[in-house]
Amino acid sequence: MQFGRTYEEFEVGAVYKHWPGKTVTEYDDHLFCLLTMNHHPLHLDANYATTTVQGQNVVVGNYVYSLLLGMSVPDVSGKAIANLEIESLRHIAPTFHGDTIYGETTVLAKNITSKPDRGIVYVETKGYKQDGTVVCIFRRKVMVPTETYVKERGGEQPGRPEPLA
Repeated sequence: MQFGRTYEEFEVGAVYKHWPGKTVTEYDDHLFCLLTMNHHPLHLDANYATTTVQGQNVVVGNYVYSLLLGMSVPDVSGKAIANLEIESLRHIAPTFHGDTIYGETTVLAKNITSKPDRGIVYVETKGYKQDGTVVCIFRRKVMVPTETYVKERGGEQPGRPEPLA
């Protein structure tokens, strides 16, 4: 299984479909809210949520974004030197407990940096539910190594120990 890509492996226009999806549970949503101190009742209070336009608890948007970012790591940033910028982040539609989130990332552009052993890849990630409804879109810039950078630093898994005999 590939984990990330070198600069040379990215092609403008390529689309990476991230697998598997993730079914969001009430526990996932509540734990994320508690860990991040987001106590908005729309996320935590089912009774309150019934009085809102959505009529039920809405999964906190930053959790949905975090899921999608994590899903994209094996395809996009697994070899990243740095995540440079989140250019935009939009929540298009709500996610509810029980929805399954899927993601895909499109390569929009790529440029070599002033240091020739690394490049910047500009990507857009879309997240959508089991019915195809787009729930989140974000664009980011990731600094990734060239093949030369990887080879000069010991290959694909530098620092990985070998088992003792």
